[in-house]
Amino acid sequence: MARPRIKDVARHAGVSEKTVSNVINDYAHVSDRTRRVVREAIEQLGYRVNLAGRHLRRGRTGIIALVVPELDIPYFAELARHVVREAEKCSLTVLIHQSGADRAHELAALAGFGSTFVDGIILSPLALTADDLRDRAGAPPTVLLGELLEDGADHVAIDNERAAHEATAHLIALGRRTVLAVGGRDDPGLGTAQARTRGYRAALAEAGIAHDPAALLPVDSFRMPDGAEAVTRALASGLRPDALLCLNDQLALGALRALHEHGVRVPEDVAVIGFDDVEGGRYSVPTLSTVAPDKAAVAKVAVQLLRHRIEEATGPDGESEDAGSGVLSPQDRIVAHRLVLRESTEGRDRG
Repeated sequence: MARPRIKDVARHAGVSEKTVSNVINDYAHVSDRTRRVVREAIEQLGYRVNLAGRHLRRGRTGIIALVVPELDIPYFAELARHVVREAEKCSLTVLIHQSGADRAHELAALAGFGSTFVDGIILSPLALTADDLRDRAGAPPTVLLGELLEDGADHVAIDNERAAHEATAHLIALGRRTVLAVGGRDDPGLGTAQARTRGYRAALAEAGIAHDPAALLPVDSFRMPDGAEAVTRALASGLRPDALLCLNDQLALGALRALHEHGVRVPEDVAVIGFDDVEGGRYSVPTLSTVAPDKAAVAKVAVQLLRHRIEEATGPDGESEDAGSGVLSPQDRIVAHRLVLRESTEGRDRG
């Protein structure tokens, strides 16, 4: 039996082939009733979209790359899951690449890995500079996540400075006065850690708490051993905090372990808040209060922006090489976050 084609679906549904194409591509301006009738016809006939042929006709591969520093960091693993889901809705395949926070690897990703097999890049950079983004002639469309490198590419993130301010202000409202920032950085810059440190310091200043440089606990990386080591180092130096703002949940989970090993009670003696709302924090003892970015929204906005840029570059149907003549300036998109309060600050799970 011959494989059903679009014209067969159109005949079965009583609509035009163009309408079937619009439904398949999830275009707007198709009525709910028509969309339902077409989808029923697709299901009844067993029609399957020839994605490879569709993408080739448009001058694309249908593949985008998601480039993250480390795949075994839970935040990036959870984010990747959301990106894959969003891409599937657009009939896109996601190639996931680990950069290791290495500038050479991030530059290779930025250049499309030296080939034309990806239509666009979603990149979470740690080593790139703003200059790296300025001269990208011929490179694939790119959307940046997290780190803000001035301009040069679309960017999606939460308001990290505001989020850290809110988390620190909450700790202060609990009566905590000696708040250490695990992973805090005092250097100027546009990175996530610098933004969160600025928010932390602003909340202290508003509460009339003098900034102590020793309250910033730098780390080599944002993993659990680094959080544990930083807190152990702080306690050994004589610091006696009553709260910790940890710049990600991995640091916070390591900090919880170090506090436990030193006989420090959480939250009775020290309250702890992290960032990212990864699954492990919901099962730690105590459960971890955290700043929860809307990871699904980050993925959705990033994929939408990238899809838009790909269509600017090739045209919606791959028909025009001048499709980018009306390209908009890079977009800086901020998505929602919320403070999730659990046992590490409150003594009971409210998240």
